[in-house]
Amino acid sequence: MTLQRRHFLNASLAAAGITAAPNLVLAQAGDAIAETGNGRVHGRSENGLTVFRGIPYGGDTGGKNRFMPPTKATAWSGVRDCADWGHVAPKPISNAPLTDYNRMVGWSNYRGGLSEDCLNLNIWTPGLDNRKRAVMVIIHGGGFTSGSGNLVALEGDHAARAGDIVLVTVNHRLGALGYTDLSALGGTDFAPSGVVGMMDLVQALQWVRDNIEHFGGDPGRVLITGQSGGGGKVSTLLAMPSGKGLFHRAVLQSGSTITLTHHEAAQRNTEALLTKLGLTKNDLGKLQALPFEQITAAQGGGGPVVDGIVVPRDPFAPDAPAASATVPMMIGSCLEDSGLNMTDWDIDEKGLAAWTESQAAGKGSTVLAAYRKLYPAKKPFFIKAMIATDRGLRRNTVLQAERKTAQGAAPVFLYRWDCQTPAQGGKFGAIHGTDLSMSFSNPDTDVGTGTPSARAMARRIGDATIAFAKTGNPDCAAIPHWSAYNVAERPVMIFDDRTRLENDPNRELRLLWNQLLA
Repeated sequence: MTLQRRHFLNASLAAAGITAAPNLVLAQAGDAIAETGNGRVHGRSENGLTVFRGIPYGGDTGGKNRFMPPTKATAWSGVRDCADWGHVAPKPISNAPLTDYNRMVGWSNYRGGLSEDCLNLNIWTPGLDNRKRAVMVIIHGGGFTSGSGNLVALEGDHAARAGDIVLVTVNHRLGALGYTDLSALGGTDFAPSGVVGMMDLVQALQWVRDNIEHFGGDPGRVLITGQSGGGGKVSTLLAMPSGKGLFHRAVLQSGSTITLTHHEAAQRNTEALLTKLGLTKNDLGKLQALPFEQITAAQGGGGPVVDGIVVPRDPFAPDAPAASATVPMMIGSCLEDSGLNMTDWDIDEKGLAAWTESQAAGKGSTVLAAYRKLYPAKKPFFIKAMIATDRGLRRNTVLQAERKTAQGAAPVFLYRWDCQTPAQGGKFGAIHGTDLSMSFSNPDTDVGTGTPSARAMARRIGDATIAFAKTGNPDCAAIPHWSAYNVAERPVMIFDDRTRLENDPNRELRLLWNQLLA
């Protein structure tokens, strides 16, 4: 839209006594226009799909709304331009050069700019019709402090086209602005401050329920999926009564979360934040008024708090949550997942032995012998990454599957991604995030580099994810039959060039870590 046309539109609205919303457009013949509960939105036709970006599902979270539950988006008159990216949540921005890993997985792109006015979502749809397609809502990773719904790795065009489904990505509050527990300092007004980032996601899912039919989607077939920190958010949503009925299947990739922070630890984090900012517990008004850059620069880690109301319990401790008992789950991890925080690709056997001893005091040689029995030729770096994965992330993956299975109300399907990325000369292996864009049927990111093998793998896990979104079962023609998880056989789908279902793969390693970490 030209500047002259926008000025003309705003002047016309003003003459009619209507306040124009930002970025209004005049509808043209052939434009993609969809209805929402707040007003009409304008999208863009791209390669056979219609794409909407930056649709607001909530109000500005800055100023007096900082640390408060999300408000509803303000309605507008006319047609709002939603062809370009909306803002993403504030987060610390480093000036350090990108690591090889971050460059490969594409987690550094924050298109749209940083703002506390960040409650928006993006949609890829094959048609604005009444087809009632399955809906996949992608919740981004980056722990609870970084990332965005605008990342290249999350773009939904490949899966929307491959599966005739609707894809949605979401931006929401992060870090200290989404999870600072002020409940002991600010009375009832700030009681939910430690969970407002999760409340944003519930509100986004409510928006999907109320509006997605206008975008060709089915509000009765909504899948939520998250990788890494996104998996932590999905785990948390599964335990939230306010999320019940808003989604009907769940996928977790390398992010199975069993417990969360509780008030005592969260409030220590709050005290540390206030100290860094030079504030006291009586300065909440000043905390709301500070530039967000000061707050994000001072924040630590953290995440949602078990507040007893919005998040009434830990996600999967001591058992699977009743709120999502009937929701089928698909849970996965990567073979060398935990290598993302390692840079010693040239570690030798002596260094590996010393490190292994640090992870299993007095039992290092036993652990290393068990891995070398199964993987005699594997590079030391990959063995190190596997050990770190098996003793941590993968144990949580299996534990979550066990507790969901014990509930007996809905199936869970477990997978392991063994496909080695060719990026950076193959030095990363099957590292954290290498299954992410593939599961959205996209082999053309730096992870897959568009190779024939990557295209085959994207078809396998992508088609399985699409089938799961549509039916709650990942069985499809692209892979062997996938049995639901059970503790007697422990079937796991292994995704690599020889994709197959294995019962209890690497059983001896699982039992070894259960024994050592009991």
